[in-house]
Amino acid sequence: MTSARTAAVEASLRRRFRVVETKVDVDGRAICLLHPASAEDLIDEREFEQDERLPYWAEVWPSSRIMARRVLGLAGTGRRLLELGCGAGLVATCASIAGFDVVASDYYEDAIRFARVNAERNGAPAIQGMLLDWRHLPPSLPRFDVVIASDVLYERPYGALIARVLRRALTDDGIGLVADPGRVGRDEFLAALEELGIRIAEKRAHRYEEGKVRQTITVFEVRRDV
Repeated sequence: MTSARTAAVEASLRRRFRVVETKVDVDGRAICLLHPASAEDLIDEREFEQDERLPYWAEVWPSSRIMARRVLGLAGTGRRLLELGCGAGLVATCASIAGFDVVASDYYEDAIRFARVNAERNGAPAIQGMLLDWRHLPPSLPRFDVVIASDVLYERPYGALIARVLRRALTDDGIGLVADPGRVGRDEFLAALEELGIRIAEKRAHRYEEGKVRQTITVFEVRRDV
């Protein structure tokens, strides 16, 4: 059951957006995700002209499905987790169910609203939200035991930006998990990791197939060299 405040936020989102509910099976657990019906509906030409902003957050990407399975299998109790680019909140919801103290961040305030609503709708403990621009990190950005991101390397400059956020946001013994289906920013990301003293502890390739979608998604587990 959702709180009165969350119900009010959900009602507002339903008024402002054309929404759908997508059911996602995460290792046998059914997650019902409320999200905009089409990212194309949300494209704002003024925002794009200002900083090339596009509403990728509205889609339920294959990489987020893979990451959701990964975090759901982690022991989260007593650990803080930051998600970079939370979208509608599939991964953040699963991280909260796994016991993490979750901060869901995004460039869009509405993404954070959807994420917080979806966590509560699926019976997860409440998550926190953070409006975060990777280009301008706040001096007060906390450190986290786990920092995750799914399909965020879709522009070349984002590779170095994500690596820099990992360096700033991870605790000395923390882990970063980045799921990527082979976007154009991957090489820049890997090069930036090395420059910043972050090592790849593990990488796993996952084959994703659904309908006409065929992707090989690599999950990179990274750690700081301290």
